[in-house]
Amino acid sequence: MALNDDLEEEVSEIFSSQWTTRDGKVVPDENSINLGNDGIFLDATVLYADLSDSTHLVDAYHSEFAAEVYNAFLRCSAKIIRAHGGSITAYDGDRIMAIFIGGYKNTTAAKVGLKINYACEKIIKPAIRLQYPDTDYTLHHVVGIDTSKLLVSKTGIWGANDLLWMGKASNHAAKLSSLDHDYPTWITEAVYNCLNNECKISPDGRPMWEARTWRAMKNATIYRSNWRWKI
Repeated sequence: MALNDDLEEEVSEIFSSQWTTRDGKVVPDENSINLGNDGIFLDATVLYADLSDSTHLVDAYHSEFAAEVYNAFLRCSAKIIRAHGGSITAYDGDRIMAIFIGGYKNTTAAKVGLKINYACEKIIKPAIRLQYPDTDYTLHHVVGIDTSKLLVSKTGIWGANDLLWMGKASNHAAKLSSLDHDYPTWITEAVYNCLNNECKISPDGRPMWEARTWRAMKNATIYRSNWRWKI
């Protein structure tokens, strides 16, 4: 009963304790926030980059090959994110989550999404074909991006904890990253409306994004793109 009593006490404390919150100007780390009802509000743009069909990859191919594909995708994504000032907040199996802040956070995140597409098409896929010319595997991925105010708090127990990123952007970006991989970059209307023209219209005058209706999310307007931004 000792564990049961302990859990009851802790859950009661979670729901009854007052919150301590403040506004943040930088992306917090685990040392910035205490366990419990302590949090930082942050205006941020969230990017999720997800390797599509990873279950098939793991089930149908050798583990070493699957690990190489995971590693190539996540490493390229991480380096592009870091090169553009994004903060990597989580690796979750076959996907990576990143946060962008500042005045150009939406344009920057969208460029990162298009550059991840470039890396997949022009760097990773050719490397797979070169090393494994007989494989029938084709890499697909999706990047989802949304922007909103987030509440960042800490969850877990002492010695084993992580940050929670609570808000519309983190939830919607994750859901967007599960959409059709024929259009590898998906953004919400809130992100699209904040993009600089260089990230909306190509140099030859063509629109880079196509509006769609997100029926699963109350018919919200979202935008998709299969454009690549050269690295």
